[in-house]
This record gives sequence, structure tokens and C-alpha cells, in this order.
Amino acid sequence: MKIRKISVYQVDLPLHEGSYKWASGKSVEVFDSTILRIETDVGIEGFGEVCPLGPVYLPSYAAGARAGIREIAPNLIGQDPTDLAVLVDNMDKWLKGHPYVKSAIDIACWDILGKAGGMPVAKLLGGTYGEDFALYRAISQLAPKEMADNVRSYKEEGYTKFQLKVGGNPREDIERIKECAKVLDVSDQLVADANCGWLMHDAAKVVNGVKDVNVYIEQPCSSYEECLSIRRRTALPFVLDESIDGLGILLRGFQEGAMDVVNIKISKFGGLTRARQARDLCVSLGIAMTIEDTWGGDIITSAIAHLAHSTPEEFLFSATDFNSYVTKSIAEGAPHRIDGRMAAPTTAGLGVAPIWKALGDPVFQCEG
Repeated sequence: MKIRKISVYQVDLPLHEGSYKWASGKSVEVFDSTILRIETDVGIEGFGEVCPLGPVYLPSYAAGARAGIREIAPNLIGQDPTDLAVLVDNMDKWLKGHPYVKSAIDIACWDILGKAGGMPVAKLLGGTYGEDFALYRAISQLAPKEMADNVRSYKEEGYTKFQLKVGGNPREDIERIKECAKVLDVSDQLVADANCGWLMHDAAKVVNGVKDVNVYIEQPCSSYEECLSIRRRTALPFVLDESIDGLGILLRGFQEGAMDVVNIKISKFGGLTRARQARDLCVSLGIAMTIEDTWGGDIITSAIAHLAHSTPEEFLFSATDFNSYVTKSIAEGAPHRIDGRMAAPTTAGLGVAPIWKALGDPVFQCEG
């Protein structure tokens, strides 16, 4: 099997809530998503997606994803998409760094491999655990009582896990956490995610101010070293996200006791191939995980579902369903939440079929 043609599409994904706000006054109203289609010489097609959280979250941006794919695409023509390890190694030779650029390509190749073998991607990733898995709901940064009202509303929809966007004024963040905690049951899960937004002295104030609250602290500061210093000042359980972008820093974090949970974002690792490697390492080390990505629509949500559902239940801290946040559907067959839970599709590959009318014309194509 050989790659015959690559097409890339750009899709705007507006949000149901109108905007998404997080640390340091950052916000997004419409997500710019890149969809990839790989056609093979045997008629099997694969689909991938990458959607950065705007240009100010991680070292990634939407136009950069498309520019990077354009750079790599000519080298992909004639390659076997089912030789996943070979393809990933080659992409690193063709383009240094920029893992998010390679993520949609890698996901599309997993989709092809699943279709070629007649199996869902989750089975290729190890098989599914249980009937479904619990999702978290991200709560956009607003005034404390507004955030608490949103938590209450989503709790009524079946969610039991909540990720509060903090990382602002420490006094207001303490109030945000306490107000939201009031509306939750003891068994519910509350995470205060600062997205690198605090300086160390502000983070120290917050962890001290909420020391009696049942809450996880996520990525309080920008660097790994700063986060580690806060970790050593609190007994609250700790999550690292932005700092964990490869196996080396993951191993260092384990050795130094820097976290209890890590966030595995598929595009941050360069696709499912290396995200699975990080997932399996975490299982071996005894580290719980949130399985997610930076953002996306139906195709990314399906990729998340396959990786999450093939993760042992005791290690799956949480996962997310990005397609429920946006107003536009871009693929049929994608998984959707039911009472705050979701399951991976059981059909071959990712289990999704693009809605071509929603994608429009490709922004560029490459073929042999």
C-alpha cells in the first residue's frame, strides 16, 4: 500500500458558549482546525485533524500546521502509511521539531491501518477497557459565581469531573475554586488548571489558600522547575500538562516526584504513535493520565476516544469530548458523550466519515 494523494482542509469551529477563556486574559472565540485526508493506491482513505488552542498557548498555530504539512507532504507520496514507526522517524528527518504538524498525518495513518485490518484503532492500541469512560468538562474563566453556576449546569448533564480555568488574580482564583467546590459531591473531581498563568509567589498563595479543598492543582507556572517548587510546598495532588512534551521530561518528573497525573495531548507528542508510547510508559511507572489534545472537532474527539478507551481504567484520570464544545460537526460516526461519558467507535479505523460539505474545498493538495 502506498500514499497516492494528500488533501488538507481548513475549518472554523465556533463555540457553543461564544468564547473560551483561560489564564492571563487569553481567549478564543472560533477554533481554526486543520483536517487531513490521505488517499492510497488501494482505495483506502485515512483522516486526521490538528487544532491548536490559538497561537498563544503552546508553540503551535493553525497556519503553521498547514504550512508544515505542505512542507512534509511531497515526501509522503509513495510511502506505506501502515509502516507507522518508519513514517514517524522519516517525518522527523523531513522536518525537525514541530510535532503538532505531524500529528494529523500520524492519526490519518492509524485510521488507514485500522481500515486495512478491519479493526478499530482502539483495538490496535491494546483493546478497550470497560464499556465507556468518564469525561471532564473545562470551565472557562469567568467570575467565581458564574463558574460555579456553569459547573452546576454541566453536573446536571452528567459530568462528574471539572477542570476550572484559573491562572489569574490569586485572590479571585481562590474564590473560584472554593465556590465551585461547594456545588460538587465528595466523589466528584475538581481540577484547578492555571495553564502556566501564575508566578511562583502567586501560586504559593493559591495552594495555601485552598489547602483544605478537595482539588487538584494543574500546571501552576510556566516552567517545569517552577511547577516543581510549588509541588514541594503543597500536599494537594498535582497535575503537569504543558511541561510534559516528551519521554525525557516525563521520566524526570517521575524521578523527582513532580506530579501525580500528567496530561497526554496527542498533538503535543506528534500523534497517536508517540502519545501511545507516553501512555504505556505512564502505565509502567504508575502515573495516572488525562488523555486529550489542544482542541479539535469530531476527528480529534474520535482519536482521543480510541486512546482513552484503550487505557487501563485505573490509569485514566480523565478525557475530553471537544466536539461537544463546538457548534459545527465535521464528520459522521464520531463518538458523543452520554451522561458525561463516552466510548470509542467500534467500526474499522477511527470510525468517522467526513462531512464534505462542512469541509469545503481543500486549501492544498499533493499527489504523485
